[in-house]
Amino acid sequence: MSDKKKSKINIRCVQWTPDKAVAAVTRFLKRPSIDPAAESAAREVLEDIKKRGDTALLKYIREFDGASLTARQLPITASELNEAREKVDREFKLAANEACKRITRFAKAGLSSDWTMSSPKGGILGEQFVPYDRVGAYIPGGAAPLASTALMTVTLARVAGVPEIVACTPADEDGRVDPFLLYSLELAGATEIYRVGGIQAIGAMAYGTKTIAPVQKIVGPGGPYVTAAKRLVYGHVALDSVAGPSEIAILADDSASPVHVAADLLSQAEHGTGQEKVLLVTSSGRLAEKVEAELIRQSATLNRETAVREVLNKGTLLVVVETLDQGMELINRFAPEHFELLVHQPRSWLKKIRCAGAVFVGQWTPECAGDYVAGPSHVLPTGGSAAFFSGLTVDDFRRRTSIVAFTSADLKETLPVIEAFGRVEGLDGHVRSARARFEAL
Repeated sequence: MSDKKKSKINIRCVQWTPDKAVAAVTRFLKRPSIDPAAESAAREVLEDIKKRGDTALLKYIREFDGASLTARQLPITASELNEAREKVDREFKLAANEACKRITRFAKAGLSSDWTMSSPKGGILGEQFVPYDRVGAYIPGGAAPLASTALMTVTLARVAGVPEIVACTPADEDGRVDPFLLYSLELAGATEIYRVGGIQAIGAMAYGTKTIAPVQKIVGPGGPYVTAAKRLVYGHVALDSVAGPSEIAILADDSASPVHVAADLLSQAEHGTGQEKVLLVTSSGRLAEKVEAELIRQSATLNRETAVREVLNKGTLLVVVETLDQGMELINRFAPEHFELLVHQPRSWLKKIRCAGAVFVGQWTPECAGDYVAGPSHVLPTGGSAAFFSGLTVDDFRRRTSIVAFTSADLKETLPVIEAFGRVEGLDGHVRSARARFEAL
């Protein structure tokens, strides 16, 4: 594309204080976690899959992905995995194995252990953790084959002990799935892989078809339509969180490099949906000016320049604040998926963070390290939902069950409490079930 045909980049830069509303900031903060239009489309597709199973599933694969498949062609075969292994270069295999090792180590460290405590009269109270029987992981593969997401989801399920791990990812028009993605899924521990993406993948995993058995929980990120579909199937299955288009926020002072800040912001603008959100909050007006220039300069060098330019024009905001404390307040209101601290003594700010999916501390921790190799899962809440959701962890693949084992002395001691609540709530059957044990003695 010639320079004359390129749209002009207009990046919004404003000043903000907590006590004064700024329209551009208010609009930026109110981004919806779910697109109403996407939800309407998703509802129609899901209902059709629920009613007609494979027939509807194949229809939407043909309509949305352009691939004409039969039901027998939906599963990825062992020969295809062998072929993918041959196609993947040694350098990527080493990288994927290193990432998988680090993710596994972090997941094992995060596993909650069964525990017990004594009740006052000699009984036992506690919790135990049991893996789900069958889970589904959605792996985006349209704009980019996210091999890293395969590792960041399936590996956790394997460490948690889930015996059946289903992965769904879209195929191209010829029905092929990227070999790097297939290699990563096999390495991570997927037990079933299907070439189906989008809304239809969520429907198949939630409701089941003749070919794809339903799962108990669906995890993984996706674009607006996948995110909407996940919310609509909640209740039929459990979910991890609402993980839609990517977003990043950076809090920076005059110690930050404008080159680094711009590069980190652009790393999340390039995902390709056009709905990504990029926010810089800084106490330095000079830094904001330099970052703006760097965003324009660096964006022209990226492979996905067109997609990036759209985000810079529509989804980017540079905010200058009087103090870093004000900046942190704005960050918490935004509740970003990814949050970088590029300030003096960044670790000293950690306790002030209330709402963020993942935090990247200091100049040597770009967000891309979290995307690929650090250890914690990069599946994180977006659209402001970090205010009430957390990122994916190994315990998301296990059920937590509370354990109560009273002695007769425990029940006798608590009987007056049971009787009081039963009286107030009008539930005399509750009281009788406890009292009867002593009357029968």
